[in-house]
Amino acid sequence: MGKPGFWDDQAHAASVSEEHSRVKRRLDAFRSLESDVADLADLAEMAAEDEGMAAELTEQVASIESRLEALEEERLFSGTYDSGDAVVTVNAGAGGTDSQDWNEILLRMYLRWAERRGFKVEMKEASPGEEAGLKSATFIVRGENAYGLFAAERGVHRLVRISPFDSSGRRHTSFAQVDVAPLVEGEVEVEIDESELRIDTYRASGAGGQHVNKTDSAVRITHEPTGIVVQCQNERSQTQNKAVAMQLLAARLLERSEMERAEELAKERGEVKSAEWGSQIRSYFLHPDQRVKDHRTGFEMGDAERVLDGDLDGFIREYLNQAAA
Repeated sequence: MGKPGFWDDQAHAASVSEEHSRVKRRLDAFRSLESDVADLADLAEMAAEDEGMAAELTEQVASIESRLEALEEERLFSGTYDSGDAVVTVNAGAGGTDSQDWNEILLRMYLRWAERRGFKVEMKEASPGEEAGLKSATFIVRGENAYGLFAAERGVHRLVRISPFDSSGRRHTSFAQVDVAPLVEGEVEVEIDESELRIDTYRASGAGGQHVNKTDSAVRITHEPTGIVVQCQNERSQTQNKAVAMQLLAARLLERSEMERAEELAKERGEVKSAEWGSQIRSYFLHPDQRVKDHRTGFEMGDAERVLDGDLDGFIREYLNQAAA
């Protein structure tokens, strides 16, 4: 960064500067932790002689454990795009209105979790269901390790509950699919042949500005070779929506490429497990008991409402640790 001419290329300089800040934060956190751990022995000796110091020792140990846990989480993000931003799409699966309602609950869970983590979220599209809930929704998450964290949620999520839409009060099972792609600004190593795209425009739904809802400003793009569909309706003009939709498509194609590469590596290592993103990863039970179980790791929590309110750290950390191992 100290070299002459470093700031001549603004885009490259900004990228390097961001990486420098990220590495410096990690190094500062490590050095601070190292210093506090070194002080523990002296604090323990004082606590043995003075009961009043025991509470301070307990508090310091708890603080160190918490910070160490966060630092250990940092080392799990070694992928090319793990440290960057993410594009997250939730789609209702089989189950009609129940699944569309479940899809909206899932979206709310992720928005609350993102808020807890201090991420910035930009909603790009939300398609309401016929009676309730959402058919689909897409949002961009910006923040350190956003992609690395959200990638742990890729897959099918199953909900078991007494349906609020069933007059007979029967138990229903609903499904929703979560897709997560890395958002890469600028030049991306993904070739998109425009002749392979089907572009549809439609009238945006929901709240909007002066032109939204009055013109066919929303854009849906279908990549015919892969069947990937992206859409955007939250920008003010059709041109802006198309530009964002193309960016989302590039991210989804990049995700597909990364998953295929991971699957090939798994085959080379002789692993039976496929790197597919269509497999069921977690079940949320609201009836007859309340619990949430991750099928990949076996990790469970007994308070389903707490999980649906955005408490996902345990599930994600367990999955990341297992994946790293």
